[in-house]
Amino acid sequence: MSGIGNLPSNYKQTEAAVFAQSSGKDEKQPPAVKPIKQKFGAFGSRYMSYPISRSNQEKTGDTLRIKCIEYVPATGENGLFGITVKNALEDVTIKDKTGKIIGESSRVKKNRKGPIEIIPKFTDANSRIRNANQQNQKTKFFIELPIPQEINDSQSVTWGDDRVNAVELAGVAMASRILQRGGLGAIQDARAAIQALGQGVKIPGVNEETQNAIRASLAGAAIGALGGNVSAQSIIARSTGQILNNNLELLFQNVNLRSFPYSITFSPRTSKEAQVVKAIIRSLKQSMAPKAGEYNDGAQGLFIKSPDVFQLQFLRDGQDHPFLHNFKLCALTGMNVNYTNAGTYTSYSDGTPVNIKMDVTFKEINPIYNEDYLAGNGSGDGVGF
Repeated sequence: MSGIGNLPSNYKQTEAAVFAQSSGKDEKQPPAVKPIKQKFGAFGSRYMSYPISRSNQEKTGDTLRIKCIEYVPATGENGLFGITVKNALEDVTIKDKTGKIIGESSRVKKNRKGPIEIIPKFTDANSRIRNANQQNQKTKFFIELPIPQEINDSQSVTWGDDRVNAVELAGVAMASRILQRGGLGAIQDARAAIQALGQGVKIPGVNEETQNAIRASLAGAAIGALGGNVSAQSIIARSTGQILNNNLELLFQNVNLRSFPYSITFSPRTSKEAQVVKAIIRSLKQSMAPKAGEYNDGAQGLFIKSPDVFQLQFLRDGQDHPFLHNFKLCALTGMNVNYTNAGTYTSYSDGTPVNIKMDVTFKEINPIYNEDYLAGNGSGDGVGF
């Protein structure tokens, strides 16, 4: 090693020193063990595990497996972005002055009968990439690591305050009627609605003074829309000492995506284990980087392609973990490697740092839904997602 003079200079001496400290014996070499074999399996060198098993009796215990998968973008299989629009456009031919067809185009459909049809058929990225992976073998590599020392399962959704008063609801009801008619009838209804509001409103059970205040509030809202600092509620409050009930309610607004920050410490015990650590770090760094395109694709530099994505899985002795949560597909959004985790720069004779800390942050590319916890949807036998 370099950096600290009293440490061994190679992996064998390090192993011998560690064994001597743990056994209390002055041994020059550790006891003989069977040759170290990396678990390549059916995926060849694409399967990297740390630490490398030192004997057949050593169980893997609880581990984190990371599978790298090529990102698959949405295609026009179900319409652009999973939306098909019917009865909206029609194809037309473009002709020159002589009547010769020189091209084709689309325009808004004339004499359309019936409403425009919007047919949603979304396939989320999680399902899309999984299906492509099964059909076209998009898996790039596997990494198996010791289970992180801190595991958190945090989920959240967004709720927010919402307000709507009776006058606003009346406007919504009128707008709904207008949209139902469509075409020229919608324009006529909109004009009629504006004229009706200009003539005032009547609310049964409300005295004339308050109704006059409501009519004034509508005028104030119009002035406010033109830039004046006047609100409907302020006019009613000034006129009657009361305000319209805003029907305040907490409503669901949005779903949030989960993030998973993990820290992994590497302390290579052999030169082969050092090579595995180097391959793990390099593979993750390369896979989280976007792709600039091939040099011979004719458009290099015009676009950049999405990085790879990752399927995370907690294991116990190589099988699905019986308790811990599952993951949807994740993007690797952050990675930091500290090559001086021992407090100072210390390396073996081949340049491998003695102690390395790798901090990674994964973020799921799709939210978790209620139906994901149903049997057969990948929630497993533990706590689910």
